[in-house]
Amino acid sequence: MRSHVVARKTHKWLGLFVGLQVVIWSLSGVYMTVVHIDTIHGDHFVRHQQPPGVDAATLRDPIALASSSGAENVRLAWIDSRPVYVLTGQAGEQVVDARNGKAVARPMEQQVRALARSYYTGPEPISSARLITDIPGEIRGRKPPLWRVEFAHWNKPTLYLSPTTGELISRRHELWRIFDFVWMLHIMDYDERENVNNLVLRVFTWGTVLLALSGAWLLLYAFPRKKKKGAARA
Repeated sequence: MRSHVVARKTHKWLGLFVGLQVVIWSLSGVYMTVVHIDTIHGDHFVRHQQPPGVDAATLRDPIALASSSGAENVRLAWIDSRPVYVLTGQAGEQVVDARNGKAVARPMEQQVRALARSYYTGPEPISSARLITDIPGEIRGRKPPLWRVEFAHWNKPTLYLSPTTGELISRRHELWRIFDFVWMLHIMDYDERENVNNLVLRVFTWGTVLLALSGAWLLLYAFPRKKKKGAARA
C-alpha cells in the first residue's frame, strides 16, 4: 500500500475517533474563556462581612470547653454579632456561647432566611429555603445536612448554609453549573469531575496528537513533486 494512502486512511480514522471530542474541547474552552472566572465563582452574589471585634477577656477558655465536652476541635464563629464556639467531635458539631459556655440552639428556617438575606447582595426575594440531607453534586464533598436557600433571579443564585451556625458554606448559580458541566466534558472525568489526568483523557489527547502528525504526514503529498530531468526526456 502506498504511503500516501496509509497517511490518508490513518488521518481519516483518527479524525472519526477524536473529532467530536476536539469540537467539545473547542466549545467548552470558549465558554470557560468568555465567562470570567470571578463570575463563575459567584463572588458578586455574596456580601463580604468583617466579623465584629470582641474582647478576649470576656470569652470562655475554648480549650477547657473542648476538654469538658470531649470535642477534638474548637473554633470561634459568629451568629449574627454573637461570638460562639463550634466544638467538633465524634458526635458531630456542637455550638456554645463563647461568653458563657451555654449551648446555642440550631437556627430555624426564619433565622436562616434572615442570614441568607444578609449574605446576598441582590434585591431578589428568596424563592425557597429547605434543610437538605441529600447533597447534590454541585457541592460534592460536603457533609449533610445543609440549608439550601435559592433566590428568585434568572441565574438562580443558591446559598448553602451551616445547619449549626448558619454560616455561609458555599454558593452556586446557573453559570457555575454550566461551567461545571463543560469542565466535565473538557477533562473527560464524567464521575468526580476533578481528575485531569484520567485514562480516557490521555487516550484522546494522544489520539489528537497522532491526528495532527498524520495530517502533517498527509500534507507532504499535497504539493506536486518536480519530475527528474532524466525521467522527463525518457
